[in-house]
Amino acid sequence: MSSESALHHTLTDLLSGRVDAIHQDSDMVSIDVSAQNLLEVTQQLRDEPSLRFDNLIELFGVDYLDYGRSYWRTHEATTGGFDRGVAESDKGEQVIPWDKPRFAVTYIVRSICHNFIVRLRVYLAMDPPIVPSVVGIWPLANWFEREAFDLFGIIFDGHPDLRRILTDYGFIGHPFRKDFPLIGHVELRYDAQSKRCVYEPVSIKPRVLVPKVIRGDNRYLQEKTNAHQQEVSDE
Repeated sequence: MSSESALHHTLTDLLSGRVDAIHQDSDMVSIDVSAQNLLEVTQQLRDEPSLRFDNLIELFGVDYLDYGRSYWRTHEATTGGFDRGVAESDKGEQVIPWDKPRFAVTYIVRSICHNFIVRLRVYLAMDPPIVPSVVGIWPLANWFEREAFDLFGIIFDGHPDLRRILTDYGFIGHPFRKDFPLIGHVELRYDAQSKRCVYEPVSIKPRVLVPKVIRGDNRYLQEKTNAHQQEVSDE
């Protein structure tokens, strides 16, 4: 039995009834847990002698808005398409049903003494999304949670100093949300008359960005074929 399989069985035995699901993914074991049980589960992950997940590697927010919808014409635009929760079938594209909430928080934690890594995921249905802070479990979560709050608007209940960390003072909105405009809401410029920086409504014309598609061009392919034939005839 592999170490991942053994860890999967251990987690299933210890956390049964307090987690929503435990998956053995290709890269690591993943645990889905509700916000109500988050603190209890994370504390056991840290304190249980057979686990000892005492190192928080990463914490980040996720916005699943429009996940599973193919508003890019993937297979008509490219030969390979794009991975946007769309599966290929005999009849063309098929949207993969997505019945989970829009927001989620993902935690990557490591057990140094046992050399295990686990992915912990909490789905948040409400808006603004609220989840308990794990600063009391892993102090390193302090700045990670501030970053997720700043970029996604996720509120970490119990955080000792929950405020923006990357955007400017007075910034409106959360720039990593899928519905936040790419051009933003305001732009900053220096006003020489008042000798200060001022915010104004953005003046850039809104536009929709689509991925650049690079295809083989028959014209160039024909030129290459002709050049090859010329080389053969010269020989």
